[in-house]
Amino acid sequence: MNTEPGPVLAVVVPLHEEEASVVPLVAEIVGALNGMAFEVVAVDDGSRDATSARLAEAAARWPMLRVVTHRVRRGQSAALLTGVRASRAPFVATLDGDGQNDPADIPRLFARAGAGTLVAGVRRHRDDPMAKRLASRIANATRRAVLRDGAADTGCGLKVFPRAAFLALPAFDHMHRFLPALFLAAGHRVVYHDVAHRPRRAGRTKYGIGDRLWTGIADLGGVAWLRRRMILPPHEGGDGHDG
Repeated sequence: MNTEPGPVLAVVVPLHEEEASVVPLVAEIVGALNGMAFEVVAVDDGSRDATSARLAEAAARWPMLRVVTHRVRRGQSAALLTGVRASRAPFVATLDGDGQNDPADIPRLFARAGAGTLVAGVRRHRDDPMAKRLASRIANATRRAVLRDGAADTGCGLKVFPRAAFLALPAFDHMHRFLPALFLAAGHRVVYHDVAHRPRRAGRTKYGIGDRLWTGIADLGGVAWLRRRMILPPHEGGDGHDG
């Protein structure tokens, strides 16, 4: 009988064709969380490069890494949902697989986590091209005006939240871009924490300006409709966010 305690935090990393980033990123996560009871769940979202081979190498080196694979690409939200479902810890941290999020920020976000609380990273100094930053600013401002969620940077992949709270949310494509609004609508609390942002070390971005701007704006109507119709659990309210 295994009496060892399970992980308290699962780091979920969606990946699509990030062969050069996999091993360095897992090494950084392991180093950042040294001394904690944690697991890493990497979701290979239909990669056709050597991402799966690099993940196998990393799993042989770090036993806390588990790999889940989508045979075809299903998108970041689906990969995130798969990873959270596969996780075993009560709390989940997410970060992008391209290495632009710094795993050293995870313990600081986790320190602010609690039952019913989403801790969302905010990239105050983004290391991205101007066109990409401008598209994100327009999309974020439009979303805040419509959803009133107070989120300055929902495009940041670095977040920490309770696993059960996330799995109770309605699941849909692009939901990862609207987690603050969804958590608030479900009666939870959202807090924001400044995080680092680094240049992409290898590979190429999977989203163009149209994906980030126009697709995000098109989703707003559906999310606004969904928020108005979500049923809160008894004795909970959904109007609290903090910086």
